Amino acid sequence: MIGFDIGGTKCSVSFGREENGEFKIIDKRVFPTEKGADPYSVIDKMYNLAREMTDETSIIGISCGGPLDSAKGVIIAPPNLPSFVNVEIVDYLKNKYGANAALQNDANACALAEWKFGAGKGTQNMIYITFGTGLGAGLILNGRLYEGTCGCAGEIGHIRLEKYGPVGYGKAGSFEGFCSGAGIAELGKMLAREKLQMGGRVSYCKDLSELDTINAKIIAESATAGHVDANEVYALCGKKLGEGLAVLIDILNPECIVIGSVFERSENLIRPEMEKALKREALSYSREVCRVLPAKLEDNIGDMAALAVASGIMGGR
Repeated sequence: MIGFDIGGTKCSVSFGREENGEFKIIDKRVFPTEKGADPYSVIDKMYNLAREMTDETSIIGISCGGPLDSAKGVIIAPPNLPSFVNVEIVDYLKNKYGANAALQNDANACALAEWKFGAGKGTQNMIYITFGTGLGAGLILNGRLYEGTCGCAGEIGHIRLEKYGPVGYGKAGSFEGFCSGAGIAELGKMLAREKLQMGGRVSYCKDLSELDTINAKIIAESATAGHVDANEVYALCGKKLGEGLAVLIDILNPECIVIGSVFERSENLIRPEMEKALKREALSYSREVCRVLPAKLEDNIGDMAALAVASGIMGGR
């Protein structure tokens, strides 16, 4: 099986095989995404790279940022891929190369990967949360990927947790505003600005001129070094994560919530306040049957996500 992972920074082509419930990436090729490149020339390049790796190119799974229409196999208009507008990628691969292809947005594809091969393996009801630059989710319900009526299920980043707060997903105080890499950076800037304007000191920012250099990694490094102000940023993020997860647990009653990227790297800074909020906010009998786990596939998640979509062609979801 072949996986195409199409991103705003890079594109990856992977060749893999599933054996005894385990998936192995046999070969992989990566190239940078050119802004404004003709999308069909990018698809041709990816297919040709696949042919260099193997003759087994009849099944292709595609993971790409949305918005997209997975049912029709069309990439609609991802903001990080400005030239990919209404790209009929599934029909193109079928008509030009005779390939059986399937398309999923990256959150759903990652959910399939963690469910089939990662931390959620063996569950029937699982939520995967991206927690990267932004915040999104893929939902596995009753042993199947749930996409919703128009493919927009799982857009949890748009939920408003507070009337005021960092802006994420076009909404102040949103789940994404508090719980994403960009959101943590904004929280850090807000708290730093307050202290610096009052003549205080900030461990992760020397003065107001450095505000724009603040990011989640810098704050995490300062928090890990034991600085209270940096830990306050991650504590607030953890509190809001717990409040958001409590909503999901109460409504969907999952066995497992798997969280990637920032949570995976900074779990020790986020989990304590997250657990307190979950205990306070979520229904006890739903909370007690739900494990919150860091993603397992780590750096391979994008490639495994695309291959998991390909696996769904063969075995159903």
